[in-house]
Amino acid sequence: MVQQQVRTWAVFDEGVLHAFADVCRDRYVPVEFSHCAYADAEIPIGKGQCMLRPSLDGRILQAVDIGAGESVLEIGTGTGYLTACISRLAGLVTSIDLHKSFIEYASERLEDDGAENVTLMQMDASVELPEDEFDVVIVSSSVPEPDGRFAALLRPGGRLFVVIGESPSKTATLVTRGEDGELKSTELFETDIPPLVRTNERQQFSF
Repeated sequence: MVQQQVRTWAVFDEGVLHAFADVCRDRYVPVEFSHCAYADAEIPIGKGQCMLRPSLDGRILQAVDIGAGESVLEIGTGTGYLTACISRLAGLVTSIDLHKSFIEYASERLEDDGAENVTLMQMDASVELPEDEFDVVIVSSSVPEPDGRFAALLRPGGRLFVVIGESPSKTATLVTRGEDGELKSTELFETDIPPLVRTNERQQFSF
């Protein structure tokens, strides 16, 4: 998977590739899809959500360039697979998800995987977010337009990955906060992933 799928989609960061090689994806895939655990395909996990393609996971981690000792917020735990990969790169990981069943599923697998630097929280990201600052924020679902709440969580020097837009064409975007606090947004590539579940519509703010 690493050599034939992740690396071939322009993922060359050795730390990222090692993280993928170290995490057994079949541990996190729902049992009914175990036969395609290592396919470069989205895998349904219920509630309208999916595991992202391994190649896309690789592009995400390469884009945010997680350093040893850095703190990461993942919005959308899902099965915990990407969480496990992040845990190999980061100092501390906080991962939130709306669905209690996802948190429970991921918790069991991350514990078995020895991911001791991960904290899981059930939280509705459309209503609230952790009261902290992070070096990296990864939103693993898409949003229709920029949501300034995510970038507000970044420390100076921090990076945010988020997919913005409407199907069928959405834009993977990297938002960085400079040491002076200024935000910069860079479009990376086109993709389409399921939207963030929004239980509370709120006003959106541009970066």
